[in-house]
Amino acid sequence: MNSNEPLIKIRNLHFSHGNRAIFDGVDIDIPQGKVTAVMGPSGTGKTTLLKLIGGQLHPTCGTIEVDGLDVHKLSRKALYKLRMRMGMLFQSGALLTDLTVYDNVAYPLREHTDLPESMIRRLVLMKLEAVGLRGARALMPSELSGGMARRVALSRAIALDPMMVMYDEPFTGQDPISMGVLAQLVRRLNDAVGLTSILVSHDVEETAGIADLIYVISAGKVIESGAPEALQSSASPAVRQFMGGLPDGPVGFHYSAPALSEDLLSMRGAE
Repeated sequence: MNSNEPLIKIRNLHFSHGNRAIFDGVDIDIPQGKVTAVMGPSGTGKTTLLKLIGGQLHPTCGTIEVDGLDVHKLSRKALYKLRMRMGMLFQSGALLTDLTVYDNVAYPLREHTDLPESMIRRLVLMKLEAVGLRGARALMPSELSGGMARRVALSRAIALDPMMVMYDEPFTGQDPISMGVLAQLVRRLNDAVGLTSILVSHDVEETAGIADLIYVISAGKVIESGAPEALQSSASPAVRQFMGGLPDGPVGFHYSAPALSEDLLSMRGAE
């Protein structure tokens, strides 16, 4: 593709779970070679967006193009071929518990290539070195800390040298040190090998520190997008509430309900 063209173009995206609209006419451009974050309150469909990009889910309406290909018009074979160019870091890490660290990273290489074991060994050690865990290659997943497991999963995600990596809440459940390490790994790997990174997260500080572009979504819409610095000074009450972690605002503290006095009187009458 032309380097000025977005790697991913999302146009008029609609998607629903039953009667609940998750996306209602969303337009998003993911630029090549950048770290783009998709942020918003819990339950706004951030992980669902990654599944739509990967073709696991189908939109109700609209299109998603990845590297010029309409994801949801591809044949199964063509979709699988495209997915080989997409790395994915799952929120849980999703390491195979019966395989060593080395074999977890080697798995996609063995599954999708005909490379000899000598070449696979070199590639695995290089990928583990990139995340600082070459010395942990003989360990089992149960022997890893949460942060180490997430780094091994990242090493596996880049094993096939993908054009892009999707990160699903990579900082969830991490201590401050592990969170900082992961954030810098995302940034450094993106820049070192020319990746395009899509980062789904609600960790404002860490994400804003490494993202080139942020989309904030809420109630099925993109409510604002821009550089992290611009969003920090946004005039939008919803964006200010999210970026500042304010307890009340457009996203209310109280779930919709009748007045407390009305509820109490109705209970009293029922008794």
